[in-house]
Amino acid sequence: MTPGVASQLKVLLVREPLLTVAVAESITAGLVQSRLASVSGASAYFLGGITAYSLDQKVKQLGVRRALAAPVNCVSPAVAAQMARGAAVRFGSDLAVATTGYAEPDAEWKVDEPFACWAIARRLGPQSWDMRTGRLVCAGMRRTEVQACVADAVLGELLVELTRLRG
Repeated sequence: MTPGVASQLKVLLVREPLLTVAVAESITAGLVQSRLASVSGASAYFLGGITAYSLDQKVKQLGVRRALAAPVNCVSPAVAAQMARGAAVRFGSDLAVATTGYAEPDAEWKVDEPFACWAIARRLGPQSWDMRTGRLVCAGMRRTEVQACVADAVLGELLVELTRLRG
């Protein structure tokens, strides 16, 4: 991520009215949280995050529906959306981002190349959400390169969402 993205996110989040953000991570293992918190003053808008690698923890900590997640090994845009909404609910944030995916090929799940699914949840009301999801293929990348690429991508998407909202 370019250093300017975190600063641009800060400017858009702290503009009145203040918007808060939370994170739910799997594939990125805390990297999104680290990047959000890298800017001085992040505590004004970054409420926290959860790194949940296992299905059981995604269900327990983020409210992901087991019946939806188990057949896809927790990797789909729908699972990412549930993770994002779960983080927003748990932390009481206005927005949340989530990442899930495969940082390496996985023969058991017939995954030939690394990929990730991401989501951004924006609270519209007590039980109402706007969701954006996407899928990112990371062909030819090593594990840590995949994690960095996914973290950059989801924060870039958050910047796009905030720019659209704040105009």
